[in-house]
Amino acid sequence: MSNGARHALGVVAGLLLPPLVAAGLWYGVGDLTLQAQQSLRISWVAVGVLAATAIVLAFLAGSRLSPVASLLGGLAFTALGVMPFVEMFTGVRLLPVDLLPGAFRNGFTTSAYSGLLVVVGVTLLVASLFPSRWRGSARGLAEPGEYESSWGSASPQSPYLPPHHGPEDATRPMYRE
Repeated sequence: MSNGARHALGVVAGLLLPPLVAAGLWYGVGDLTLQAQQSLRISWVAVGVLAATAIVLAFLAGSRLSPVASLLGGLAFTALGVMPFVEMFTGVRLLPVDLLPGAFRNGFTTSAYSGLLVVVGVTLLVASLFPSRWRGSARGLAEPGEYESSWGSASPQSPYLPPHHGPEDATRPMYRE
């Protein structure tokens, strides 16, 4: 896959996956805290949603696809995570919390005001900073070349050995007659 295709898929993943991660995180945290506060029990649906969200977040942070995906997600989560602290210092209401339904609203406020969104955002930003993630894989170096032997057939082992036609003996380090 070329670098252009990798980065194009990274942009698509960076636009589609962070909203899914945010929705899963907000629902999971919100439902888990509501169930724990109201009836002192664990919501296993919320635990499953948080586990699936963690898997998608790990794919976003550690994927070989493109660092653009984690860069876009990191910028979005960091911007959302900083907004509550800006609200606290300025006194101006910036977040439209009333637009979210019950469990999502509770999860958003819990994760935003506790700083969890900033942690997720900075983690994704740092994951996208490694230079090795921006480079594509080397194509020609990974495959061994075949040498033309003096006996006429191609030998993938060495140009100095005769071709081996019998069953391979895995206990011997090299071909012997």
